[in-house]
Amino acid sequence: MKSISVYFLSLLLTTLSAEAQKISTPDLKSLTRKEDTLKILAKNLYVENGVAERMRSDSAFIKTFVRALQIKHSFYYPFDSLKGISKLYAPDSSFKIFTWSLSFDTYSRQRGAIQMKTLDGSLKLIPLKDFSEFSTTPLDSVRSKDTWIGAVYYNMIKTRFAGKSYYTLFGFDPHLTFSNKKWIEVLSFDNEGEPEFGRCVFSFEQDSIQKTVQHRYSLEYRKEATAFLNYTENEQMILFSHLVSESGDAYKPYTFIPDGEYEGFKWKEGKWVHVENVFNLFGKRVSMEELIRDNEGNINEKKLMEFSEKNIRRAEEKKKKSGKAGD
Repeated sequence: MKSISVYFLSLLLTTLSAEAQKISTPDLKSLTRKEDTLKILAKNLYVENGVAERMRSDSAFIKTFVRALQIKHSFYYPFDSLKGISKLYAPDSSFKIFTWSLSFDTYSRQRGAIQMKTLDGSLKLIPLKDFSEFSTTPLDSVRSKDTWIGAVYYNMIKTRFAGKSYYTLFGFDPHLTFSNKKWIEVLSFDNEGEPEFGRCVFSFEQDSIQKTVQHRYSLEYRKEATAFLNYTENEQMILFSHLVSESGDAYKPYTFIPDGEYEGFKWKEGKWVHVENVFNLFGKRVSMEELIRDNEGNINEKKLMEFSEKNIRRAEEKKKKSGKAGD
């Protein structure tokens, strides 16, 4: 598997910056004006108190956003000022995926769309419909654009197997009143270019207790808790928090919190193979909250990632020292 290196990311950004010059000056001005409007509508999605008001802002945002994307070569426009709207380029820059969340009284619904890169700069947009509230068994099937298990994606990596590309997505779902969810979702495209979400690749074949192979993986935990789930460059694997119930009830995910231990998935021969216990990643929890929250108190995934990688390196050094001491 080819991991996403700092060099590759720099190369991607340089390429996108060069390609962005394809946007004409008049079109760039139009995109900037539309972004100013979208910025206000995106903010209203999160600050409006009433559900009806948020729904109106969401509807207006979608209509304005689609008009903006119809401007030639909008694929290269970053929309950096749209807070709360996730914008992820594929590692090979073949597509871009937008996701955001619309909160109702007791649950949330995710919005999403995939913008494909086109040679002539015209718009090829694939809207995604969040079908999760109608899905009783979300882990056992491939989903289409119309039956998508919604999430706001914060990271994406690319893997290949048997000549086909797979894009592993990491997403957050505010879910219900008392619990959040994080998702690992594998995206690929069929021969007609249609997106396929999910693939039977999450294997537990090395576990002490065998489980059925899953099409995607989810982590549900208490609303006030902070659970880690992301790909780590140093280890070249997915790491995520091991959860336990505060009340000892395994059937109540809203009581689940991290216990300091970590599990993982390693890419092997076209599958994400589960690793039961990686190691104790965080030595001290007391400073973790400060490190992973921004000035407004929101979870900062970048800070969380940096913190985890720092602790991974410490654990590796500690392992090496222990090995030398035993010689």
